[in-house]
Amino acid sequence: MNQLLQISDLTICFDQGPAAVESLSLAVREGETLALVGESGSGKSISALSILRLLDARHASYPSGQIRYRGEDLLTATEKRMRQIRGREIGMIFQEPMTSLNPLHTVEKQIGETLELHKGMRGPQARQRCLELLELVGIQSPETKLGAYPHQLSGGQKQRVMIAMALANEPDLLIADEPTTALDVTVQKQVLELLRDLQKKLGMAILLITHDLTIVRRYADRVAVMEHGKLVEEADTDTLFASPQHAYTRKLLDAEPPEAPLALGKRAEPLLAVERLDVRFPIRKNLLGKVKESFHAVQSLNFQLNRGETLGIVGESGSGKTTIGHALLKLTASTGSIRLAGEELAFMNQKEFRPWRRRVQIVFQDPFGSLSPRMSIAEIVREGLEIHDADNAAEHDQKVIHALTDVGLDPEARHRYPHEFSGGQRQRIAIARALVLQPDLIILDEPTSALDRTVQKQVIELLRDIQTRYGLSYIFISHDLAVVRALSHKLLVLQHGRIVEYGAAAEIFHTPRADYTRELLNAAFFYQNTTTTI
Repeated sequence: MNQLLQISDLTICFDQGPAAVESLSLAVREGETLALVGESGSGKSISALSILRLLDARHASYPSGQIRYRGEDLLTATEKRMRQIRGREIGMIFQEPMTSLNPLHTVEKQIGETLELHKGMRGPQARQRCLELLELVGIQSPETKLGAYPHQLSGGQKQRVMIAMALANEPDLLIADEPTTALDVTVQKQVLELLRDLQKKLGMAILLITHDLTIVRRYADRVAVMEHGKLVEEADTDTLFASPQHAYTRKLLDAEPPEAPLALGKRAEPLLAVERLDVRFPIRKNLLGKVKESFHAVQSLNFQLNRGETLGIVGESGSGKTTIGHALLKLTASTGSIRLAGEELAFMNQKEFRPWRRRVQIVFQDPFGSLSPRMSIAEIVREGLEIHDADNAAEHDQKVIHALTDVGLDPEARHRYPHEFSGGQRQRIAIARALVLQPDLIILDEPTSALDRTVQKQVIELLRDIQTRYGLSYIFISHDLAVVRALSHKLLVLQHGRIVEYGAAAEIFHTPRADYTRELLNAAFFYQNTTTTI
């Protein structure tokens, strides 16, 4: 195959600082998929953005190197020439569709913009092409989505619109920057299969940027591995997975989560019992404020959890996973019975429930969003103690230090602020904030979804260690079934707010009974050699 894109000895610097990418050399051949992998901060995305010269020219510079597309050096091309290339010859799918799509413009306007710019299409002709593209990327009833705004689409639909925009002019090279990070496993598989089908149909090359080696194993022809801005290994996919040469590559491959949780000890006493849990959200009210129409988010749920045990809750977006966690914390109104340590919580008002909050804590999905940027780490971790343990203020500092030590952080860092820490460290801070109150139950809502696999594995090992040490119970909410499998003793599978399957996690993972469960497992573990078992 001929080389379509050739990057030679590329170095990228910002504001005259040290090189963010150093002496990078790699090639993308016509019709192939090259995966560029590595942890956050390894230089993957800025290398890809440099291909289309999308880095801010006021801060980014290229002391050395070339980026040649069909022999033409893009680093020396005029801005007019780059506008011709962007979107027409080289398309790009950005990592986060919600922030990449304009919230003020409809789907039709956003796809039509690139058609008008590069092909001069307007009016009915552009509209027809938009419909063709939406149908091409698998959006059902595309005519109903032309007038929709991004907030009216699901995550999978937004990502498909991004793909439609990138493919509108049938580029020869598609750069896909973490195209499935925020998607459910079933939608993730659909999007990747779609890209592979479109690649065959259009004959384009794909530069796939990801930190998920599960995806790479299935979809890439070759793999290039980056660490700290340098290319450390490059090989065809089968060779790299069979015999990685570089220590960093081996570290990435070894970062898969364990395949089973730690064994439970002696028979534990019951901690939580939930019966007939229902949650409804009002959609429409009359003039007097009476609810006329509501959305039934969670329907008649029953489950139990013992001390020291983990219940995994899985399902696609919108299935009601997070709503359950909020209902248990009385952050969302619900009906039914919630018994913690034998005490009925469902009928308590907020004042009555307040003393129980220290016994049920939560760790949110995005640690940066859930940690106040104005508070130091010590203030963040101590805040719960000031509310629930005000009589022992003299001991607060020592408890903060102990909690930070428990989660593997240097207590001396407690005077710093959240922005000074990595994603994995911020999640450890969030866990310390929950742990400092010595709760019976911690609800973990997608705590590893935004983390690299190596950091994910560290957090999993931390959670397992803390659970063993303190006998904690977890409710682990996630769409990442590999992580759920590593922690969960019980599994609850949700679809549209209803329980599809519930029982021992090992049994469900090995022999799922429901078709929906099998669909989730096959999407999550498609790289394994499976028949009916996972």
